[in-house]
Amino acid sequence: MSREIDKLLTDIHKSISLIEGYLLQAPTYNAFINDLLIMDGVQRRLSIIGEALWKADKLDKALPITDKKRIISFRHILIHDYDLISDATIWMICQKRLPVLKNEVQALLNIQ
Repeated sequence: MSREIDKLLTDIHKSISLIEGYLLQAPTYNAFINDLLIMDGVQRRLSIIGEALWKADKLDKALPITDKKRIISFRHILIHDYDLISDATIWMICQKRLPVLKNEVQALLNIQ
């Protein structure tokens, strides 16, 4: 794996870790939607994840990340058509999809 891809995957891993930390402060959906600062932080980090994955995909189309195209597409919608994404969708992604992405990125980076 190239140094550039390694850096992008590290950025993704860092963003996931930060989201996990944010959600410790808002562990329920109601707490999440009632804390604008946490919601903003999560959305910012999701956009970084999508951008980093888009750049990594340009460097290596064979990068083994589940739903890579959907993650990249989500970033574009989050940035350009944010009003199409519900708070419930963002919450679901954090609860269901980020753990999968975290495991895949950790495996690629050889970290636990």
